[in-house]
Amino acid sequence: MKATLSLLVLFLASAAGALGPAPALERFEFARLRMGTSVRIVLYAPDEASARAASGAAYARIDEIESMMSHYRQDSELSRLSASSGSGAKPVSTEMFKILTIAREFSVRSGGAFDITVGPFIELWRQSRRVKQLPTAAALSDAAKRVGYGHMVLDRSKRSAELRRRGMKLDLSAIAKGYAADEALRVLKSRGHPIALVDAGGDIALGEAPPGKKGWTVAIDEVPGQPGTARRTVVLTREAIATSGDAYQFVEIGGERYSHIVDPKTGLGVRGAASATVIAPDCLTADALATSLCVMPPREGLRLVESNGHASARILRRTGDGVEQFVTGSFTP
Repeated sequence: MKATLSLLVLFLASAAGALGPAPALERFEFARLRMGTSVRIVLYAPDEASARAASGAAYARIDEIESMMSHYRQDSELSRLSASSGSGAKPVSTEMFKILTIAREFSVRSGGAFDITVGPFIELWRQSRRVKQLPTAAALSDAAKRVGYGHMVLDRSKRSAELRRRGMKLDLSAIAKGYAADEALRVLKSRGHPIALVDAGGDIALGEAPPGKKGWTVAIDEVPGQPGTARRTVVLTREAIATSGDAYQFVEIGGERYSHIVDPKTGLGVRGAASATVIAPDCLTADALATSLCVMPPREGLRLVESNGHASARILRRTGDGVEQFVTGSFTP
């Protein structure tokens, strides 16, 4: 599951002066519950009617993505594909094939730290978090037989996907909200509102800079989930930022702190990963990388980010002495 975050977007209300006959832009903000979280849209528009129409279209696009990619809804395309596991290749929509292809590429590049076939482990770990007991070795072994991106076969010529092990279950939690934020921002731009921001539970896609500003100001807790810690700010335009970690979703079992983020190699929640924040050209990439970095050894994670191009990251790891920081790109002092 995707973690959340300690990101706080600082929106400063400002309006541009009219240039010639063009009307002054006003700031509008909307919030609706989508994809299990609050999705906020901020945009600049000449009037409330156009802002409401554009935001409504953006939320409608998010609804489309949720109805396709939700693993909670039995009627979603993703759930139907999971239900077909072990029964041969199945045709999928163009959009689903695109997302599955991107997800597999992240799996390969991260050495399996990112894996959307981790559904059986996530279900097992969710139960362990409720009862605060580690899953048995037998339960982990059984789930492991149904996990592994190598068991998901994609055929571009037939636009089909095959889950070769019966009982496999896909989970797009680590990529879907980022993709939805990107798509919502795209809809706003297509409606003539490029000065906009979409925050899908902390996965934030940012458009053009607000009037009179260099960009959108985003504040990041130095130590997520630790009250009273300092914040740093970044100013972003036409980029995205996402944070994953155990600041708010974790469980302590046997004196150990485990994240809700599951390591696809062990089936257990990640230990020691305080957070990972990623700035990338798009929110899908930031979302997927942030989750991957929580699972990977820090220096391997930084190499992954650097290989991506135009991405930056800050990784925090818990140690006996506190928190250790690893940075690359624009996070470098």
